[in-house]
Parts: sequence; C-alpha cells; structure tokens
Amino acid sequence: MLGRMYPFYAALLANLLAQLLKPVFHYVRTRQWKPLLLIESGGFPSSHTSTVTALTLAVGIQENFSSTIFAVTLGFSLIVAYDAANVRYYAGQNIKITQQLIKDVQMLTQIQLDDPIYLVKVKEVLGHKWTEVFGGIIVGLLMAGIVYILK
Repeated sequence: MLGRMYPFYAALLANLLAQLLKPVFHYVRTRQWKPLLLIESGGFPSSHTSTVTALTLAVGIQENFSSTIFAVTLGFSLIVAYDAANVRYYAGQNIKITQQLIKDVQMLTQIQLDDPIYLVKVKEVLGHKWTEVFGGIIVGLLMAGIVYILK
C-alpha cells in the first residue's frame, strides 16, 4: 500500500509519535499535564531525531544498506542528531544565561531596562539532552520497523 513512499510515511509517523509522547513522558516525570508540548521542540523524545532515524532505517530497508541514498540519509541523520544535542541545546542554555544576566543587571543597578528587546520572551528549550536524542532514535527505529511490517 505504501510502496515507494514507505520511508516518507515512516519518518512522518515517527515525528508524530515522538510529539505525542512528549506530554505523556513529561506527565509521568513531573505529574504536570502540558498539552502544548505536542507542538514544541525540545523534550523527550527528540522528534527531529526520531524523524531522521526512521527515514534512514526505512531507506536502508527499501533501497539497501549499501546504497548511496542510505549513506546520504545516514549522514543527514548524524548531523541532525548532533545539532539537536549540541548546537541547539547550547543555544538554549545561552538564552537562559543571557536572561539571568539581564535580571542581575537590573537588580544590582536598579536601572529598569525598558528597551523592548529586553522584554522579548525567548524560548529557552531549543535542543535536547543526549538521553532525549537516544529516545528519538528508539522511537524512529521502532516506527520504521512497525510501518515496514504493516506495509
């Protein structure tokens, strides 16, 4: 039924499953229900990583693990996983530090920074911890396998 589109659908379903799991795992961990996690980046499991992992495995299954397209998707997946756990994660940490510095300057100097740039709410959670990336890898592998079995 899925035919040649199997890799695409495996990736899409892995992304959707990872996003659906985020509020569930958050609730299990904190006992707080946050349905907005369905549409946010960051958190467990990484939907970016689950998507590219499912795509890579599905391409490997369909096109052969020694194919050029598998090598391309594997390279792409490694870059996405590294970016999710390093570049995007540390960008989020820099946002937290910058926001704290602004608060500290205001408190220590009693100067109210009223420029609108200081009032902008910036998302702090951009990337993932490595455990969240590994969670995404597991979701991606499982979803590619399940879709393959069901196709």
